[in-house]
Amino acid sequence: MIELFGYTLSYSTLALLFVAAFFIGMAKTGVHGSSMFAVPLLAIIFGGKMSAGLMLPMLIMADLFAVKYYHRHANWSYLLKLFPSAAVGVVIGTWLGNIIDDEVFRSVMSIIIFISLAIMLWMEKANKENIPDYLWFAILMGTLGGITTMIGNLAGSVMALYLLSMRLPKNEYIGTAAWFFLAINLFKVPFHIASWHSITVDSFMLNLLCLPAIAIGAWAGIWVVKRIAEKYYRWLVIAMTAIAAAVMLV
Repeated sequence: MIELFGYTLSYSTLALLFVAAFFIGMAKTGVHGSSMFAVPLLAIIFGGKMSAGLMLPMLIMADLFAVKYYHRHANWSYLLKLFPSAAVGVVIGTWLGNIIDDEVFRSVMSIIIFISLAIMLWMEKANKENIPDYLWFAILMGTLGGITTMIGNLAGSVMALYLLSMRLPKNEYIGTAAWFFLAINLFKVPFHIASWHSITVDSFMLNLLCLPAIAIGAWAGIWVVKRIAEKYYRWLVIAMTAIAAAVMLV
């Protein structure tokens, strides 16, 4: 066992923490869905709500890597539609996090994501046009994204469904998602500190210890995305989103 910033961790647990940090970095630079593997790992080690607080600064660090690399590719028209409703979703998620069980929430969200994926796959197979870019659709997905990102940091799949529906090119998809999550994750910090008390000085120091693993994961994500053709990248995100939803259900 080892004592780190008020935490008593075994060496195997510390290794799992670094693995989770690697997946977070990889997800933010293009291999979306891989961070979902970090959610259960951190929940096993630290528990539901506390793991969400521990994960948040790690997500922000990874967001910074993604924004640095893909910032020129963001589509701000979509971001401006998403931000207001996502902020409302974070407030709702903060309230819900105090009254419902994490496991029930994850199960419901995984089912919703599976249904959405089924619709998307039908659209792909039938060569349907993209979902019309209506404001109500952006408001709905932004609100769901805000709620799910607050409870368990699970918004990656929701945003993947929205941005894939808009049929953004690979780099534009990553850049838009990077800016969205950087802004919304920074917005969540005061709620974690003041309402949930899930971010502390000790937890943040543990986050900083994970920074090298996040950086390696971010580099790995960029390396993978560069080697995937545009037409295959869309299917990679769909596959990773499906796996992520299955992980939530389990």
